[in-house]
Amino acid sequence: MSESSEPVLAVLVTAPSEAVAADLARGAVEAGLAACGNLVPGVRSIYSWNGEICDDSEVLLVFKTTRAAFGALKTYLVAAHPYDTPEVLALPVEAGHGPYLEWVRMMVGGSR
Repeated sequence: MSESSEPVLAVLVTAPSEAVAADLARGAVEAGLAACGNLVPGVRSIYSWNGEICDDSEVLLVFKTTRAAFGALKTYLVAAHPYDTPEVLALPVEAGHGPYLEWVRMMVGGSR
């Protein structure tokens, strides 16, 4: 594998259940928008919404994608997500295991 310069991102998304999270992850990976989506159950989110303090159980999704694919991934997630205002945060991957990062680029780039 030759290392590309395309930046890799980790994208954080919360979902109300494992079923919703799995559907979002499967759809993103099947569409080639992310190389993978990890589901982290058991997240407790405390936040303010519509003037109330909420305390909810959620599932955290961690997607691995490229900067070039982020716009399409975000569009998909916002359209498919049941929340009115879903969390979609892209964090740059500053460093990582070269072969893994190249795998992310290949999976998102459509070279499956």
